[in-house]
Formats: sequence, C-alpha cells, structure tokens
Amino acid sequence: MGQIMVILHGLKPAMLMVMVQVAFAGVNVLYKFAANDGMSLRIIVAYRFLFATAVMVPLALIVERKRPKLTWTILLQAFLCALLGGSLSQNMYIESLALTSATFVCAMTNLTPAITFIVAITIGLEKLAFRTIPGKAKVLGTVIGIGGAMLLTFYKGLEINIATHLDLLPHGRHGFNSSNAAPTHQLVGALLAFACCICYALWLNIQAKMSEKYPCYYSSTALICVIGTVQAVVFALCMEKDMSQWRLGWNIRLLTVAYSGIFGFGLTFSLISWCVRMRGPLYTSVFNPLLLILVALAGSLFLEEKLYLGGILGAVLIVIGLYVVLWGKSKEMKKMRQLVPSPITCSENKAVEIVVASSLDDDISIITNDNSIFVTKDSVMK
Repeated sequence: MGQIMVILHGLKPAMLMVMVQVAFAGVNVLYKFAANDGMSLRIIVAYRFLFATAVMVPLALIVERKRPKLTWTILLQAFLCALLGGSLSQNMYIESLALTSATFVCAMTNLTPAITFIVAITIGLEKLAFRTIPGKAKVLGTVIGIGGAMLLTFYKGLEINIATHLDLLPHGRHGFNSSNAAPTHQLVGALLAFACCICYALWLNIQAKMSEKYPCYYSSTALICVIGTVQAVVFALCMEKDMSQWRLGWNIRLLTVAYSGIFGFGLTFSLISWCVRMRGPLYTSVFNPLLLILVALAGSLFLEEKLYLGGILGAVLIVIGLYVVLWGKSKEMKKMRQLVPSPITCSENKAVEIVVASSLDDDISIITNDNSIFVTKDSVMK
C-alpha cells in the first residue's frame, strides 16, 4: 500500500498537467464559439481575468492564511507574470486563434522550449555548448521545430477528412471560418502565435523565480489575477468603444468567459505554478503535444476546421523538435546533478528530489520534505 502511495505521489505532477491540457483544450474550443458569436476578443480576455480574480482571491484568503511578506521584487515579478503570461500573451493568442485555427495555434505553442533556448542564449543565461551532444541536440531540436512552424504556416497540401463531424459552429454569424482565411491573416496569426510563445517562455522563467521567494501558489495566482485584470480591462476599454459588447447573457459568451476564467486560468495557473516549483518550467512543456492532439480532434469534430497534410507534417516536426530539445536539456540536467555534492544528510523517511528551477537559470534546487536549499552552478563547479 505504501509503494502504491509513493507511485501515485510521483505521478501527481503528470496527472495535474494532463488535467491542465484538457482544461486548455476546452478554452480553445469555447474561444472559437465566442469569437464566431461576434464577441470582442479583448473583452473575452478581460472577463476571463475578472472571473479568475473573483474565484482565486477568496480561495487564497481561505487556504493560505500565512504567507511571506510582499516585497517590491515580488510585486514586479507578479506584474511581469500577469503581463507576459496573462494579458499580453492572451490577447495575442486569442487574436491568432481568430485569424487561423485552434489546431494551428496549439501547434505553434510547442515552439516554446525552442524559443526559451534561443532567448537564453541571446541574453547569456544559457551556453550553446555545441561541441557536446546535449548542446547539438538542443540546436537540432530548435531548427527542426522552427522548420515545422514554417511548414505549418506556408504549406497546406492535401486535405485530410475525418469521417465523423458534429457541426456545432453556427453559420452566418459575425465570425469567420478560419480554415478559409486569407494568406495575410494566416501570416499575421502565425506571427502573433510566435510572439505569444516568446511571452510564455519568459513567463515560465519569471514564475520559477517568483515561486522561490513566494511559494504560495493560490496567493501568487490571486495576485497575478488582480494585476492582470487591471491590465486587461484597461486595454479592452481603450480598444473597444462599443459598450454593448460588455453585456453578458445566459449564452455561449457567459460560458466562455466563466469557464476560461475559473478553470482555464485561475485553477490551471495554480497547478502550473506548483508544477514549475516541483519540476521546473521545462517539465510543463513536455505536455504541450497533448493539447495539440486534443484541440486537433475537437477542432475537426466541432469547429469545422479542416486538417491538411502540411499542417500535420508541420505539427509532427514541431513535436519532434520539442522532444529533441527536452532530451538535450535532460542530459545536461543529469550531468549537473552528478556534480552536486551531498551537504545534507536525510533520514530514510525523507525523500530527496533534485529539480532544475528554471530552464533559463543555472540554479539547482535540492528539495527535501522540510526545507529547500539552493546552490548555484558556479558554486558546484568550485
């Protein structure tokens, strides 16, 4: 019985990340329904934050009554997390979703680890190490992923038909069928999705740093939701002049903003923060292909989105590139763990877990049941 509990505890991060991807798949489908119904995309994002804040603030106050003191550094990190992982990235994401398709955007999000690697090299937080096998793997995976994104964007090929279709998307409404979008819209949507990946990569690493000094997942999520709400509402008010767009009835609009706010941001944000703390930001990227599969099936069945050979081949290349990058990074992590000394002694009942806190950081975290000790790569090498 004890071994089963240990196994289930070890699988908890994976099971939670699967739940996160299922929730995100539902958000993508509902976004398309709301956009097709004519709802303003900026207002969707604003309402999403409002619903997330309404749920997460009371939850944080009830569950986490003791929390570290807020500092200006934590507030700045929360502001950047709300901007990069929330208001800015979500506005770009949903705009790209409207211009292209749910399957296309989800495939593009698998570029996040490769973009993280490029950004890390650019700002000097990651070494290329091209002479080593892990370094070559990360470069190769990045090139494969970018090649897949270009194939996904510029080549369609043969149409792939799925026998069963449930046409739930209303016809003749304000939205449009993204499968027949103009090439210009497709290119703009691809660029927005690419920019969203950059924001997402930056957010994961800032979130990892924030979790070190403020490891209260509900409270940090609530703080990010409050800041993100202000950002999203101000942006929506500046961009959307039709105040009637803010009206919600008992329709698909209310369902979209309520579901995406409560489940697609508030609760999933807390789960991601927890997984980033326990397994590192790169670990969460492993589950991105699952979202692609779920959204591709849902888009073809419910949203009348057409699957093309070029899209499938591009998505496959992106996923292959993703796992090549992750393989290279895991080899580096394994070598780094071998260099970590054993400065602490643990009893038999205390499990020890070594986690890389950030893919853009050289810090190594040795986490026990009682405390957390951080050592830097430089100190290990000395």
